[in-house]
Formats: sequence, C-alpha cells, structure tokens
Amino acid sequence: MATSLKLNIPTTAPRGSSAFAQALKACCAVNAFQADQVQFCKSTDESVSLEASKEGIRIIDINAIVRYLASIGGAPWKSTERAPDDAWIEWEEIVLRPRISELATVLGLAEQLLVKTGLAKSGPVSPAQIILFSTLYDSAATAAPGLLDKHPQLKAWFRATLESDWAMEGIQKAASMTTVVDAGSAKAVKSAAVVADKLPKKPVVVGTVADRKLGEGIEMKFYGPDEKILPESGKRNILITSALPYVNNVPHLGNIIGSVLSADVYSRYCKARNYNCLYVCGTDEYGTATETKALEEKVTPQELCNKYNALHRQVYEWFNIGFDHFGRTTTPEQTEIAQDIFVKLFQNGYLTEDSITQLYCEKHDGFLADRYVEGTCPKCAYDDARGDQCDKCGSLLDPMELINPRCKLDSQTPVVRPTKHVYLKLDELQPQEEAWFNKSVTEGAWSRNGKTITESWLKEGLQKRAITRDLSWGTPVPAAAYEGYEKKVLYVWFDACIGYVSITATYTKDWEKWWKNPENVKLYQFMGKDNVPFHSVIFPSSQLGTKDPWTMVHHISTTEYLQYEGGKFSKSRNVGVFGNNAQDTGIPPDVWRFYLLASRPETGDSQFNWRDFILKNNSELLARLGNFVNRLVKFAIAKYEGLVPDYTDSAKDPAFDAFKADINKLLKEYVEELEAVHIRNGTDLLMHVAQRGNQFLQDNKLDNATFAAEPAKTAAVVGLGLNLIYLLSALCYPYMPATAESIARQLNAPLRTIPDTWELDLKPSHRIGKAEYLFSMIDLKKEDEWRGKYGGDKSVEEALKEEEKKKKADKKKQKKEAMKAKAGEAVKDAVAAVLPDAGSSK
Repeated sequence: MATSLKLNIPTTAPRGSSAFAQALKACCAVNAFQADQVQFCKSTDESVSLEASKEGIRIIDINAIVRYLASIGGAPWKSTERAPDDAWIEWEEIVLRPRISELATVLGLAEQLLVKTGLAKSGPVSPAQIILFSTLYDSAATAAPGLLDKHPQLKAWFRATLESDWAMEGIQKAASMTTVVDAGSAKAVKSAAVVADKLPKKPVVVGTVADRKLGEGIEMKFYGPDEKILPESGKRNILITSALPYVNNVPHLGNIIGSVLSADVYSRYCKARNYNCLYVCGTDEYGTATETKALEEKVTPQELCNKYNALHRQVYEWFNIGFDHFGRTTTPEQTEIAQDIFVKLFQNGYLTEDSITQLYCEKHDGFLADRYVEGTCPKCAYDDARGDQCDKCGSLLDPMELINPRCKLDSQTPVVRPTKHVYLKLDELQPQEEAWFNKSVTEGAWSRNGKTITESWLKEGLQKRAITRDLSWGTPVPAAAYEGYEKKVLYVWFDACIGYVSITATYTKDWEKWWKNPENVKLYQFMGKDNVPFHSVIFPSSQLGTKDPWTMVHHISTTEYLQYEGGKFSKSRNVGVFGNNAQDTGIPPDVWRFYLLASRPETGDSQFNWRDFILKNNSELLARLGNFVNRLVKFAIAKYEGLVPDYTDSAKDPAFDAFKADINKLLKEYVEELEAVHIRNGTDLLMHVAQRGNQFLQDNKLDNATFAAEPAKTAAVVGLGLNLIYLLSALCYPYMPATAESIARQLNAPLRTIPDTWELDLKPSHRIGKAEYLFSMIDLKKEDEWRGKYGGDKSVEEALKEEEKKKKADKKKQKKEAMKAKAGEAVKDAVAAVLPDAGSSK
C-alpha cells in the first residue's frame, strides 16, 4: 500500500471538458474513499495522473485511478461488491467512450444498467457510482441538462447522490483546483488568478473565480495584517472607540452589550458600506481599582493587568468582536501623550493647585484614594458604598461624604489630614465646552442619555476637579509642571479617556492623522450611561484646554443597564452570565450577539431572560432566517444542480414588483437606522427582510409541482430568492458575522457590501456551494438548567438578603475580635502598672 501519493490535477479545465471530468472523478474518489494519504498538486498536464514515487507507480487512466483509490482508502468497499462494478467497466468501455456525443443513448443505457446492477441501493459508495455521477454531472447536467428529465430513475439517483457529502466535497475541491474558463482563454485564466489574490483575509468562498458570476463592485474591502487603516482624503473616515474595560473583573453580558459589542456592530456596518473605519479599544489598567484587586489576589498590579488583559481578549475574541486594534493603557505612549496634555493645560493656565483634607489610614500609613474607602451612602443609606460611587443608587460621591467610613484594606476608621492636588479648571473651560457641546450634540445626533446627562452637568455649573491622586500605580505627574508630586499619579478618569489616543498610537505612528484631523474624521464613542460625563465633559474640556486641533466626539452612543432575570449581575453572588459562561453553554457566539443586540437597553433598562433567549433563537433565527436560507439553497442544488437559473426575463414580470419594492423599503429603513446608530432597530428590520423572503416563497408555492408546471416562474422565484439571501448576508454581517460568512460560503460568493438599493448581483449560471445549517433548535428544558447554574433561580431580594446577612456576620466577628484585642491590651496595661517587670525576661 502506498503511504504517500501525488494526484496531479490540470489547472486549466473548461466545464464540459475531459480534463474537468477527470478532476471531478479524482476529487470525489478521494473524499468518498477517505484516501487521506493523497496530496493534491496542480499540473500543467492535460489529464489527471496519480504517482507513488516509492512504489514506482504512475496511473494515467482516470477510471483506474478511481478504482485504485477505492482499494487503498479508509472507507468500506468490499471485493464482494465488485460484480456490479465490473458491469460498469464493460459499459464504460463498450458504450460510453464510442458514443459520448449521443447522450440520449448513453443515458438510456445507463438507466437500464442502474436498475439491473442495483447500484442505486444504499450501501458503501463504489467506483462505479463515482464514475457515473461525475460523467452525468459534467456532461449531461452541464451540456444538456434537459435530457435527464427523460430518465426519471437516473435523475432521481443523480439528485440524491448530489446531496451526499462526498459528492459536494468533491465538486468543491475540483472547482477550487481548476480554473474553469472557455477553452483556450489564457487571458481569462490570468485574470482569475489576479482576482483570487485579492480575496478577504477570511476566505468564505468555495469554487473558483470563473464559477462566480457576480455584479460589479460589491465586495467588501479587507485590510491585510501588515496594512494600517488611515484616513483618506475625500472619503468618509470613521473613528470608533468603546469604553475601556477595567482589568479587575471578567466582563458580563451587560458590560459586553454596553460598549464593545455595540461598537462592533457599528464598525462592521461602516466596513460593509466601505467607509474608511478604524475601531480601537483596550483595557484600562491604572487606578485604585487595579491596586485594590491586586491586593486581594496577592499579586503585583502589572501581573494583574497581564492576567485580565489576556482574559478580556479571549472573551471578546470568542464573541467575534472585530477590533482593528485592542491595546492597553500601561504603555510608554500613554505616559507621553497624557503628560503632554497635562503640561499644555498647565501652560495655558487651566490647572491649579489646592490643599484639601483627605482620609488617611494611620495603620498602613497612607492617604486613601476613593476606592480604598467604604461606608454608608449619605443619599440612600446603602451600607457598602465606595468612596467614589454608590453601587445601589448610582450617585457619584466624595469619600468625605460617607457615613462611618472605613479603610478597605484593614477596616480601620481613617482620620482626616491635609494633602495637595492639581485641579482642572472646568469652570473656566465651561464656555468653550458648552459651545462645542451644543454644536456636536446637534450635528452628531447623540443618544438621549448622553445629551441629558451632559446638559445636567452644564446646567448645574462645572467646578474645578482634582486630576491627581495619592497612588503609586498610574501615569506619573510630569515633573515639569509641579514639584513635590513624586508619589502622586494622574487620576484615572482624567487619564483613561486619553487611553483611546495612546492605544491608537501603539497601532500606528501616524495616530495624529486620526486624532488631530477634525475636518476629515468623525469620532463615534460607545459606553454605558455612567461613563458619559467623562467622555462628554472632562475629556473634551481637556482637549479644548490644550488648544491643539483635536478630533472630538461627533456621536456618543449610550446604553442603560442590562439586568439579569430581574436583578443585577453579581460575580460575588454567582448571579448572571459572564463572558466565559456564554462559551460554556455551547450556544454559538452569533446567537448570543443577536439576542443581546435585540435586547440592547437603548432607551431604558432591559432584561436578560433565559426563556426569551431560547425563543429568540428558535422562533426567529431558526424559523425565519435559517429555514429560509436552507430551503432555498437546497432547492437550487436539487433542481438546478447548484446553478442559479436563468431568471433574467421572467424576473421582470410586474407580478414581482411589489416584492422588490418591499425589500427596497426595508433596506432603506435598515440603512437609516444604522446611520443613526439605532442598533436595536436594525435587528427588527433584518428579521423583517427574512420574513418577507419566507412569505415570497409561500406566495409563489415553491415546490416540486410548481417547478414542473411553471419552470419560468420557478426560475424567477429561485433567482430572486438567492439574491435576497445574498443581501441578507450583508445585513447579517454587522450583527452575526459568522452567519454572514456561512451564507457567503453557501452562495459561493465573497462577503459583500450593504447597498442603497437592492440589485440582483448573483447572475444566471453562477454556481453556489454546499448547504449548511445556520442555527439549531434549543430545547426549552435548558431554561431551568441554565437558570439554576447561573443564579437566576434566586430572587434579587433573596440574594441581597443573603449578602447583607453575610456582611453583618463578618462585621460582628470583626467587632468581637477587635473588642477582644482591646480587652487584652487593657489587661496587659493593668498588669504592667502593678508589676512593671512582668514583661521582662526575668
């Protein structure tokens, strides 16, 4: 047995030629017989040949190659089944070769032999099946497909065989190995090779360029790994950022939909419109949150950052978030750019120094940053508020406001001491900030929350705000501005938004072409509502204060909160689905993406609910979109041998005008909603287009009877339907990129742009690929399993009560231990007073 075989396939093989028929037989045989030891090689020879150099074997007869592959392959094909195969050898030698031009006679004899030998019965595939199928596919099905209608048994066997895995894989492999052109058209071969070199980074097509008959200028533009996306004059240049996630936790579904996933949809939409678009994000790694988490995990802040940066990358990669660059803020670029902004604000008179009183922990001898202080919220009486914010009522706080404050590190009661900090004069910058805001909020059509929150800050009147902190982990305060700040760093919420700029600088040295190019670049920023003031007030004011020509935010897209089964996500209580949990369920990322985006809390809080999640998959994705695509692709493969039928004239029938008008109306609405960054509405319109496609097939009764009775009408319905599927792939791409790629593979077409008007871009005779299932049914029984596993079975009240009970028990224990320790000290003092030498060594 040969251990290594080389199969030489001709590179130029026009459809219907002997060379293509040979290539098809060889490729089908390799797949059918699982001849894994075969290596495919392109060849300039005119026929297929098989070489086994170690054994000194070279086979040049294609049918002999098929039988040889059957004998060495891993698939079951026994010698006892050689009798019918011998009959086919005789048929091939006596009938097929001499009368290849008399197809009607050949097909008639083939049908008789098919019945006589029992070849059509189920069982292991044989060489005879490979030879007959390939002959019919390339000769009868292509040169004269109508002849098969006169031989119903042969036609039924052929179509059933066409849907087998080995047949479809063989067809695709043969198509990919050859360049199918008109015989002698060397120029076309060269042109096809040039186009093939320009395929996307993620190839989604099968077959060859010449197999594709497509409209002009519909392919999306993709950048290679070494290419940098930069603004281009005269083009629509879009810069997109999503709020930088902290590196002190695992992102949950609310975090994901609130920033990175929403931004990803808009980025993919822009790219599907062939806008010049750059999407950057990264982890926010400086500040108190990092220090406190590092203390909890007993690691250094840098070690913590490395751990969580990698974790975030993994989560976002699984969710198929298509960042152009995902970076981090602990970089030299961050230090350089942040310090430059600080120094320019100082030089322009927008910084001031002031002494303030701050909480100080005498036990560990250090000033307490906001997040190092915990206590009772003065506004809602929540007993576990942080020094910067109350998680229960959402109020921004000053640690000095907390009732009964305590040090997070050792639970000691802090004291008040004076310290110096640098402040940004927001009050002096307010006129510039307000003028810019009024212009941007109108031209950029901000989300309602972004507009409302910013207006409330401006109406209340901006006050100077401290932008330094007593920490060691952060961007150092530049020595050129202030002395005595060696142990202080820039406040994280002054520093963090600058991270967008520094992360871009780690992507390209030409970062200023994006960030200091306001005339040619529009900046879109995505975040949860709690992050709005830092993006709409503090960062823009800092930009204005430098007097540099900054690219400033054009549109702010905000979300409210995504709740989990009626309550909040909580890692500590094991309530809710976090990024790594989604993967554990086995549900594909596209289903998660679609559900989250369809539930996006754009105008109010929304709920994640397991039953809704399952029903959204089953009744919408599977029933509407998946079934529409699968039904039509399989129909085209079965009835038209995988070729788009000639619908050119019949599709012009006025009876189809209303359908075309409906699709164009829905397409126009989809584009308008995405241009306005109304992301949730886009999911509704996507499903409306799919449902209109289902209705179209239903109205025109696409079935076997209509195919036989009204061939012209059926061709039009299939042609229009396949083109609608191609449009759907583009509309899916922002929301479900893997689904879009699957549809493109099934249509044997590249990822395409989102047009303004629906055109029929899959032309007659375009060869489609193999059918794939887009979605699978989810059993409703999984609802209880998942709810139990991820904490949704507990009510919010029960979970909060358990948490409060645990906290009270911990505090009671700490208090008891403190009293015991205090009593012990008192006893020691009393003993020492009576017996001064009691503690000595005597």
